[in-house]
Amino acid sequence: MANTKYIFVTGGVSSSLGKGIIAASLAKLLQARGYKTTIQKLDPYINVDPGTLNPYEHGECFVTEDGAETDLDLGHYERFLNVNTSQANNVTTGRIYQSVIEKERRGEFLGKTVQVVPHITNEIKERIQILGRSGDYDIVITEIGGTVGDIESLPYIESVRQLKWELGEDNALVIHLTLVPYLSAAKELKTKPTQHSVKTLMESGISADILVCRTEHELSQDLREKLALFCNVKKEAVIQSIDASTIYDVPNHMLKEGLDTITLKKLALPDEDKPDLTQWNAFLERHKNPKAEVTIGLVGKYVELQDSYKSILESFIHAGAENEVKVNIRSIHSEFINAKNADPKIEDLDGILVAPGFGERGIKGKIAAVNYARENNLPFFGICLGMQMAVIEYARNVLKIEDANSTEMDDGTENPVIDIMESQKNITQMGGTMRLGAWDCDLKEGSLIHKVYGKTTISERHRHRYEYNSKYQEQLEKAGMMSSGINPQTGLVEAVEIPSHPWFVGVQYHPEYKSTVATPHPLFIGFVKAAKEFSKKRAKK
Repeated sequence: MANTKYIFVTGGVSSSLGKGIIAASLAKLLQARGYKTTIQKLDPYINVDPGTLNPYEHGECFVTEDGAETDLDLGHYERFLNVNTSQANNVTTGRIYQSVIEKERRGEFLGKTVQVVPHITNEIKERIQILGRSGDYDIVITEIGGTVGDIESLPYIESVRQLKWELGEDNALVIHLTLVPYLSAAKELKTKPTQHSVKTLMESGISADILVCRTEHELSQDLREKLALFCNVKKEAVIQSIDASTIYDVPNHMLKEGLDTITLKKLALPDEDKPDLTQWNAFLERHKNPKAEVTIGLVGKYVELQDSYKSILESFIHAGAENEVKVNIRSIHSEFINAKNADPKIEDLDGILVAPGFGERGIKGKIAAVNYARENNLPFFGICLGMQMAVIEYARNVLKIEDANSTEMDDGTENPVIDIMESQKNITQMGGTMRLGAWDCDLKEGSLIHKVYGKTTISERHRHRYEYNSKYQEQLEKAGMMSSGINPQTGLVEAVEIPSHPWFVGVQYHPEYKSTVATPHPLFIGFVKAAKEFSKKRAKK
């Protein structure tokens, strides 16, 4: 296909309607028809990237192969499409303005007055088309964060208006996601919020080509006709997006509604090949019909907001389906657990995952959880900070180094079993200063982690500044904590395990970033399998 086609997904009425899931579902359907498809996210906030945002503000920070700290929606894109994203797939207002200001400082605008139009909008249009001009994709879907009418989103909406005009008919379309609320007092669905949202979009010079309506109840034919008439779209372009039991149902819902068909029609693309969702539906079948259940304790300090650990939760869904078990997650706030109260909170679990994080808050609770899992042969999985807590717990309670700690928590400790990288010690600016993106790791032959992966060299994504201190490696290994994964470039320890324990693994990297529907992550598969076996053994006692 010579020319890349562009699809823009905007939202109205309310945030959190699921633009990312709709974009990912449409991309999945187009991909399943044979079209090379990717998705990018334009975020209107002024942060350069989400790397310095508190998870309570914006959910988890997703990291790509090339080390970009991005919006959590990119995780959905990868999980649905099984295709890696990159820095080009996430653009923020902060990055746009940073780039324009740097160009102005270099004199690239030849003394012109720098303005939102055309300089900011030109920069946005360039970023939108980077992926399309690479020649790797037939279709690029661009999700615009926020809702129409937000002052922050105006430059993006204007850029879309310009691009639609520049690209011409059949090369670009706009899908507007909106809300059709149900008023229980009146016992009816109301279309007025959608009408106002579409009107706001039209005031910016854009007419929606397709309307996707989030709803809790079925849209009648009369209501669809009303929306089509008042929102200036074809009746077949009014798509219902009803609440689903799982986000992984949404591609099938959109297929039934004909979202992919109307999209291809408006882009003048062939639609003879029906989407091949065989593998996708096989996953759904296993996910919805488990043969057993396990309960995993997720120990972290951001558990009030589930989006803080979105990739981990989704990885459990993938691994659960692979093991034909339902994985129930019990959130355990690390601030409210300690050595004295750990037993009643943990004793009925089938496994514990100690989550990633930053800072001192909740550290004692994480160490208490590690200690319980280690001493009671409970399957344990530590990710990033979770792995570091496992090392500290082992050093304190097995090696009897009572003040063993991380310099992140205590920069004056005399026994920093976890320490900052030498190359990072002089960096004071936050954001983009960590070990980020994909790094290789050599696995020790015969180790548990080697058996889990089935190979000796892997590549995994990182997001951290502090490392296992190799000065303590010999002591820890003699005491029974194996260093089973080593970075070949730096010699840094990437994974630890306890061979005498049924399943105890800690990894410095973030395996959850690479788990998808098509390729569930082997570590999560192995952990869930261990939890399943633990549950069976306990049931026999």
